[in-house]
Amino acid sequence: MLKLGILGLGTVGSGVVKILEKNAENIKNKVGTEVKIIKILVNNLDKERDIEIDKNLLTDNAEDIINNPEIDIVVELIGGEQPAYDYIMRSIENGKSIVTANKLVIAKYGKRIFRKADENDAQVCYEGSVAGGLPIIRPLQNSLAANRIEKIYGILNGTTNYILTDMSKNKKDFDESLKNAQDLGFAEADPSSDIDGHDAAYKITILSSLAFERFVDVRDVYVEGIREIKSTDLELAHEMGYVIKLLAIAKNGNDGVDIRVHPAFIPEDHPIAMINGTYNCVYLHGDAVGQVMSTARGAGQMPTGSAVTADIIQVAKDINYNQREVQRMDSFLESNVTKIDEIENSFYLRLEVEDKPGVMAHIAKIFGDNNVSLASVLQKQKDNPVVPLVFITHHVKEKDLEKSLNEIKELDDVIEIKSVIRVENDI
Repeated sequence: MLKLGILGLGTVGSGVVKILEKNAENIKNKVGTEVKIIKILVNNLDKERDIEIDKNLLTDNAEDIINNPEIDIVVELIGGEQPAYDYIMRSIENGKSIVTANKLVIAKYGKRIFRKADENDAQVCYEGSVAGGLPIIRPLQNSLAANRIEKIYGILNGTTNYILTDMSKNKKDFDESLKNAQDLGFAEADPSSDIDGHDAAYKITILSSLAFERFVDVRDVYVEGIREIKSTDLELAHEMGYVIKLLAIAKNGNDGVDIRVHPAFIPEDHPIAMINGTYNCVYLHGDAVGQVMSTARGAGQMPTGSAVTADIIQVAKDINYNQREVQRMDSFLESNVTKIDEIENSFYLRLEVEDKPGVMAHIAKIFGDNNVSLASVLQKQKDNPVVPLVFITHHVKEKDLEKSLNEIKELDDVIEIKSVIRVENDI
């Protein structure tokens, strides 16, 4: 028998318990021995819960799990930075393998955690940390191991994908769609980690570190959220043959890695453009396999619970058969993350200007003086003295575009630069 201690009995923890109980016989057949929960850490022992559970399994003292010599595997599902990180490290020091869905801890402290696990002959599995029920960590470690992964594009946050889908399909503004997501339980009361892009940044940091075999510091990742996306931009995107998604991007280069999270125009006929609602996807390119795409619901009790339980089964099998697949990461390179102002991209720009002769010529001259080449221009006529100008640029360095926009802002006839969104035509 292999024994588990679970830290946390929230949404995901409850899902894991349900799956372990429902599929106990099937899991035993896969592992070769029974897998049994013997302790679960909770904040409140007397809280009413939506699952039936033996109260003797519950404890409000983490030491009952971390320092319990009977426990083989610790499943960390409390989330957040602390005390989760401390619990993981101390459990590893006590010789226990770890299963976690904690993207923040893995993104920020993965290097330390994996090295500690190597020192203690323990495993750390984290499939549930990236995209809920979408399997991507283990395929990168196993099925795609023969490839040099060249680039990854992902929709890695179901909340923002739902909001952008709702805004686009139902012609709502951002605040209305956010409230709808909260009412449906897709967004937290404080949705800032999702809508400001940080959740996706943790996830692309984990994926790129694993895929490129380079430790990436999440603090080096450029992050931009969706708060400033307007329904006008979504309508214009559709008119020009694009959709807008919050995209997580990682590209592996000889001189470093390009890793960023931001809204992006994507051609509407690309497979990623068709991923809507709360679904996540990962689209990657390997030098041998070519393009690979996976999609699934990115969050929720059972999808994430499924990923966590799969990790439990894998670790339990390795322990039972004494065939631990400890992932050695000592050989991983330190990463050099390319600064955002050095990256070349196409851009969508929406300006409001006074409807006067010569305005376009002044703007075009500033662009030309700063090496910004225009691919298309759209002027929407309105019966008032202020009109919108819409541009799509060719590839340009971000610093050159920024210099142009700073000069354009100073023109008397330019009222406001309303939107600046990157265009990803080369996915």
